[in-house]
Amino acid sequence: MQLFPYITLPGLSFLVCAVLTPIVRQGAVRSGWVAVPRKDRWHKKPTALLGGIAIYCAVGIPLLWSADLGSIVEYVQAHAPGAVPPSYIAVVWLGMTVLFILGLLDDLFGLRPQNRLIVQIMVASMVAFLGYRLQWVVSLTGDTIITIIWIVGITNAVNLLDNMDGLCAGICLIAAVFFSLLHFGDGSSQVVIVSLLLIGASAAFLIYNFRPASIFMGDCGSLLIGFALSMLCLHPVTRPLHFTVSLYAFPVLVLMVPIFDTTMVTFIRLLSGRKPSTGGRDHTSHRLVLMGFSETGAVLFLYGTAILSGLAAVFVQQHDSLAAPTVIIPLALSVILMGIYLAQIRVYPEKEFSVLREGRYTPIILEITFKRQIFHVGLDLVLVVFAYYLSYRVRFGFGYEFDIFFQVFLKSLPAIIICKFVAFFSLGVYRGMWRYMGLSDVFVYLKASLLGTLLALAFVTYSYRFASFSKGVFVIDWFLATAFLVGSRASFRSFREFMKHRTLEGEDVLIYGAGHGGHVLLKEILENKRFAVKPVGFIDDDVTKLGKRLDGYPVMGTGANLEEILEKVSVAGMIISCRDMSEQSQERLTDLCRSKGIYLKRFVINLQDVNIEESPS
Repeated sequence: MQLFPYITLPGLSFLVCAVLTPIVRQGAVRSGWVAVPRKDRWHKKPTALLGGIAIYCAVGIPLLWSADLGSIVEYVQAHAPGAVPPSYIAVVWLGMTVLFILGLLDDLFGLRPQNRLIVQIMVASMVAFLGYRLQWVVSLTGDTIITIIWIVGITNAVNLLDNMDGLCAGICLIAAVFFSLLHFGDGSSQVVIVSLLLIGASAAFLIYNFRPASIFMGDCGSLLIGFALSMLCLHPVTRPLHFTVSLYAFPVLVLMVPIFDTTMVTFIRLLSGRKPSTGGRDHTSHRLVLMGFSETGAVLFLYGTAILSGLAAVFVQQHDSLAAPTVIIPLALSVILMGIYLAQIRVYPEKEFSVLREGRYTPIILEITFKRQIFHVGLDLVLVVFAYYLSYRVRFGFGYEFDIFFQVFLKSLPAIIICKFVAFFSLGVYRGMWRYMGLSDVFVYLKASLLGTLLALAFVTYSYRFASFSKGVFVIDWFLATAFLVGSRASFRSFREFMKHRTLEGEDVLIYGAGHGGHVLLKEILENKRFAVKPVGFIDDDVTKLGKRLDGYPVMGTGANLEEILEKVSVAGMIISCRDMSEQSQERLTDLCRSKGIYLKRFVINLQDVNIEESPS
């Protein structure tokens, strides 16, 4: 490929979009085409709409210039099995234009969701009819249906992703960059052209759309970008393809963020008895903000996720199918766990998961959903398999040696799974509660992992006389399996602790005493929101604790310099957690709090007798 045209294309679209966006913004404001703040929307001030006009001009006009629209007419007129599909750019331009008009009408007049969906299905069907499909299955009918679902799904996923300043434009920019890299070397010049035009337009629009956004792209922008991204994964039916992991994995990996967001939001809304098409503040970005991220931090976090999954797509494309699990499985597990974490954040406390609570489903479904025991077993199954696979990868690398020993891996895998789960169940791995995991639980996991490895060694030695097996594999497997077993449990507790600290609300207080009593008090404050207090730090008379932290909160000083601390830190009160404070020290502390106008309380744990005498008959 000659590089010069591919360098000028993103520059051209960037320039067009950068110049037209402020013009469109000014016209939208004058005409009253603005997004007004609503209860189910995130923005807080009226913001201009129709930024998609600038994006369409930056992408659609260059595509129209080079599109061979006559090829579409010729293909339709001479449609026959084996016919060469029309120009890719012409098909992309036609679909983009139709969806741009659809989005523009929706922005200006508001269309019903079912009407938008009908047009999207028609456009997707047109693409499949013109000879461009995912080619994920051999069956033409099945591949056509999958292609239509893919185009409609990705188009709407990108549309739903436009829910926070800079999020949709930035994610689409990242996705377009990775698509251009993935297609640059395979001869798909027209796909690269579309990718580069999207890069330039998205980057230019992001200047005006990043927080605080002065203009939104609207449906006319998000629908056309979503459609264009979905098209970057399609292939002409006349092009022979090998059914490798990368064929399926890299489109999903590059578009991981919109796919994840739409899947999670749709699933939770359905379980909450809400329509998936109904707007709301329950997207991934919104939940990250509720976790404690700033709006910019939430957007940048999702940027990072998109870049990480894009790099995984590059790895999968450049390596064989046997190497793909080394990045696909960890990424998939991370995404699943992130979805579980974010789903626990209650956006609509009175509605979320109400469908499950209405008693329409069996207790088994409730068990799976809330107690998650079956999920724990399923997760461990994946972790056990991945640890054993990764052990072979670490031991034998990515060369021919691994290909030889891969057959040994496959032959022994079922036995390894059985041995590991016998150990897990016999030592009580599934009897603990993850959210309260402690050191005793860690010892259980260590013993269970060790026992599983020893059982596997015994089985392999007895059944195969250890022929073709490596001792190093089992040592590595024990370390990896233990790390995965402990890490998966610890991640749930860490997330729960993180959420408690981030979402804690109430009056700022100091805790006097950074010992065991202070630790217990802090845990009680984090668990019971009814206290409505928020610790800012500890005071302790032990000078060796100064500068240290207890559960993330600093020991700010001693009782001797408490008055100086209160001059610098504004608090509503102080809570005494230590039991051995002298009366003199308590009186001095009482006088100091009275003079500063703050309250003083003591944390007390009591055991009260309960009258269990039988009542008179």
